[in-house]
Amino acid sequence: MDLLIDVCIAIDVCSGRSPHAQCSAMALQHCLNAGGQLWLYAGSMQTLEYTLYRELKRLFAAEASAPPNIFILQRSRELLQAFAADKHWLAALAGEGDVWDAEDLEEEQLIRALDRFKPGTIQILTRDNLLLQKCKNAVHPEDYLTENQNTKSIDFIDLMTQQGLIRAGLENAIHRVIHHGQYIMGPEIKQLEEKLCEFVGSRHCITCASGTDALLMALMALDIGPGDEVVTVPYTWISTAEVIALLKARPVFVDVQPDTFNMDPDLIEAAITPKTRAIMPVGIYGQCADMTRINIIAQNYNLPVIEDGAQCFGAIHHGRFSCKLSLIGCTSFFPSKPLGCYGDGGAIFTDDDALADKLCQIRIHGQKVKHQHPVVGINGRLDTLQAAILLEKLSIFHNECNLRRQVAGRYDALLAGTAGIRTPIIADGNQSVFAQYTILADNRDEITNVLQASNIPGVAYYTRCLHLQEAFADLGYKAGDFPVAEQVATRCLSLPMSPYVSEVEQEMVAQEIKKGVVSSTL
Repeated sequence: MDLLIDVCIAIDVCSGRSPHAQCSAMALQHCLNAGGQLWLYAGSMQTLEYTLYRELKRLFAAEASAPPNIFILQRSRELLQAFAADKHWLAALAGEGDVWDAEDLEEEQLIRALDRFKPGTIQILTRDNLLLQKCKNAVHPEDYLTENQNTKSIDFIDLMTQQGLIRAGLENAIHRVIHHGQYIMGPEIKQLEEKLCEFVGSRHCITCASGTDALLMALMALDIGPGDEVVTVPYTWISTAEVIALLKARPVFVDVQPDTFNMDPDLIEAAITPKTRAIMPVGIYGQCADMTRINIIAQNYNLPVIEDGAQCFGAIHHGRFSCKLSLIGCTSFFPSKPLGCYGDGGAIFTDDDALADKLCQIRIHGQKVKHQHPVVGINGRLDTLQAAILLEKLSIFHNECNLRRQVAGRYDALLAGTAGIRTPIIADGNQSVFAQYTILADNRDEITNVLQASNIPGVAYYTRCLHLQEAFADLGYKAGDFPVAEQVATRCLSLPMSPYVSEVEQEMVAQEIKKGVVSSTL
């Protein structure tokens, strides 16, 4: 539970005001210890300065020689600057300014600001009796300390901590877009594409509306259509095969490797026929497929490779980043991805100038210049607002990738030697970005039940492989055709993963998993 700090609480702590300072400070520290975040309302800045100045002046007045007012003002600012150093600033939005009918304007602003947060995730910490009576989400420091908030529920994917770290930049970025008003193909689109090219090392980046559109556009750019075949895997999200089917082409599945769950290069050649037009490997759970071997096979058969890097953007394969590993690389910016926006988004990467030009046309209804459509395309543009958000997130992405690997390393150590549990195996030459931390569990259902009983989320992805989905029944596959994928589907379990999962939270997860293992053997 986060806390939005009322002015009176800040003044308590900054001035050491008796008898409230200790209780207020303890409440703030308790919030941090429980994994919460502390917020200051930007609209209260002048009130904070003025109120602290008055309180310090009152305290200094009791001394034999009071310092000059300019000293007191400077001291107020120094104390507030130190107090705000570990706090997050909550911007004052326009809708919180129209409070002229309220009895207390600033009080009403605070209450309205809570609407921006998910219900049950934040409270106003205050000693103001009127505010306490008026707002059900306001709490007195003494009451807060008596509440049972010793633990924080664990998020499967923690987006709020990240948002708090870069909130000021996010709000500035969004406001820039609102001010210039170019919501479609605004300047942030080009800026993002340039930054993404720089990150990946690719010649071209074409942003688009989703990871699914990225795959679809890549196939369209290669003129894949009815009667063509594309080799891919049955253990992935449906988009990978769905886009092939949408173009009336045929997904041809090959099984995955038992260690990485990615496409098994040893099985590719047997799946290639005269109708094969492309190979589409997937970087599942944040680790690139064996793109080196896949590219060699593809080159021998003169086939293009489209990397589905929706889950592995930021991952490294033999020194090169995902989406720079084949003719075309595609990724997704869905909110839960390692680099995610606040809606749908995607991108396509290529070093081929002609393909890039065609992809740009496909993205805007096949249009090369206005009202001229050399090819059939789609409405596949990325929103400018999403591009602005991604630019801010990209600024911390390198660090977050490293933090994800640290989190995964701690999970590895905590779960090492646990009976019936296999932690992720990262292939030689790979660095995973751990979009998910996915274990194999012999008794997945029992472990999941134990986790849920402790309010710890665990998710089993892709429990029904694509070749067994009704949507692909006409392909003629049956149970047992891809035994590795089918076995993984019965045992996989993804644990809470983000750059900001704490060691304490991971220890709790590991402890409950081990309880689940024990209970399943009794």
